[in-house]
Order: sequence, then C-alpha cells, then structure tokens
Amino acid sequence: MIRIRKAEDRGQADFGWLKSQHSFSFASYYDPKHMGVSSLRVINDDRVAPGAGFDTHGHRDMEIISYVISGTITHKDSFGNVTTLPAGEFQLMSAGKGIYHSEFNASNTEGLHFLQIWIQPDTLGIEAGYQQKAFEQTSPLTAVVTPTGENGTLKVQQDATLYRLLLDAEEQTVLTQVPSRNTYVQVIEGRLNVNDMDLTAGDGAHITEEKILIFNARQGKVCALVFDLA
Repeated sequence: MIRIRKAEDRGQADFGWLKSQHSFSFASYYDPKHMGVSSLRVINDDRVAPGAGFDTHGHRDMEIISYVISGTITHKDSFGNVTTLPAGEFQLMSAGKGIYHSEFNASNTEGLHFLQIWIQPDTLGIEAGYQQKAFEQTSPLTAVVTPTGENGTLKVQQDATLYRLLLDAEEQTVLTQVPSRNTYVQVIEGRLNVNDMDLTAGDGAHITEEKILIFNARQGKVCALVFDLA
C-alpha cells in the first residue's frame, strides 16, 4: 500500500526570513491525519533567507537530523560544537537530557535550503550528542543513519534507518523490506517512480505491506530520502 503526500498539500509557514513546508503537524500547523509515521515525527522543508536563522533554543528527547540541499548551515550548540554543514552533508543531534543550539544561513547573499527531520527516541534522558558526516555514494541506496552506527553511519536512538537515494536518468534499484514495517520516501529532486506510483520533488509516500520496493528515475536524476521504520 502506498499513500502519497503531495508537495502542495503540506502545511505552510512564511515568516519572511523562513519559508517552511511541513509534511506532518508542526507548530501552528495541525492536521490529525498527518501526525507522523511511526517514530518519524517531523519533516520540514525549510528555506532560510541570507544571514538569517534560528536563534539559540533548546530541545529535549528528540533525534534531530538535518540534510542540506543547497547553501550552508552554521551550527553552534551548548556542548561547544561550532561547525558548518555544506550541501550534501548530514547532521544528527541527539537532544537527550537537553541541548541548546542555533542554526544560521552561513551566507549573507545566498539562500539556504535544507530538510529538518525529527525522530522520537526509544529511550528518554540519554546523554546529548552531535554527529556530522558527508557520505560517499557508492550505490544508488546508501545508508546514512542506523540504530547501530555500523559502517560509519550516524547512530540514532531508535529502530530506524535512513537511506539517501541517488539515481541517474532511467536508473533503477530495489530495496527489500519487511512488510510489517513502515517505509517513508521524501523526494528532493526529480521524478521518482516507486512500484508504479509517480512522485515528484516535495512529494512524500508512506509505504506498508510491500516486500519489494522498485525505485525508477523517470526523467533525469533523482535524489530522495528513504526511511525504514518499525
């Protein structure tokens, strides 16, 4: 079963310096039909104006992943991490017992476009932590976040795996899944066909009861995130 969440149906927020589209209920946007999928609670498609950003604020008990599509994030947190996150890199912040951070567009002239993802942890009150990495794409589907941190992936406090999917035009790949688990696909770029269902940039799809997922790039290159969730 594939349930498509069209890009234009997402929640909208416009603060001038920030334009955000919410796949699931977030802040002032509330839709009881779209509260998340399993432990996946938030996918915000954020566009931040030059020089602007999120001032220092706190989080607890949430696994927060950022993926930069274009531009660069400047990150600072209460554990002394001061880093930049360029396009193509992943950041995972485990809020745990509590962490304060700020995220700003590093450029005063260019916009920042990134996905902000929240996953609910399976254990509360863990030690907070910060991870960041650029991944070499050696196959169409590359695991970037796993529960174990195996093979150099970022470690998340949950039974969840995140893959980055990159396909060239007309390329195809297959992912075998346990039918009882949840899969969520978020398309970033291109036209992606999943088991004969078409998705375009910004679209999402919640997939259940499928043993095999066949991903095809219909027109040009495709970039997407694929979540395997309990």
